[in-house]
Amino acid sequence: MSTPIKRHNPGPVLCRAVEYGNLVFVAGTTAENKSASCKAQTEEILKKIDEALAAAGSSKSKLLWANVWLTDIREKAEMDAAWKAWVDPDNKPVRACVEARLATPDTRVEIMVTAAK
Repeated sequence: MSTPIKRHNPGPVLCRAVEYGNLVFVAGTTAENKSASCKAQTEEILKKIDEALAAAGSSKSKLLWANVWLTDIREKAEMDAAWKAWVDPDNKPVRACVEARLATPDTRVEIMVTAAK
C-alpha cells in the first residue's frame, strides 16, 4: 500500500504545499508587496506559511526545517527580527540562511519550510 500524496493549491509550475505521510512541504514563499522592507516582506511570507501549514493540518510549532534566501545578507537582522517574533520559541526548526539572486529584483526574501503533521 503506497502512501498517498495530497497537493495544495496546484499552479502551472508548483503546488503551494504537499502532504506526504506525516510531513508537510511548503514551497518557497515570497511576498506580494515588493516595495516593502525586508522585515515586512518576511512578516507577509510567514503569514502565508501559517496559512499553508494550517490547510495541511500542521503549524509552526511542528516545523522541522527552514531555508531562507535573502537578496542582500546585510538585511539578515531585519529578517531575523520578524522570524524571532513569529517562530515558536520552544520548537525552533533547523534553518539555513543564504544570500542569493531571487526571481525578481524586488523580491528580498524567500522562505521554504518542512513540518510534521
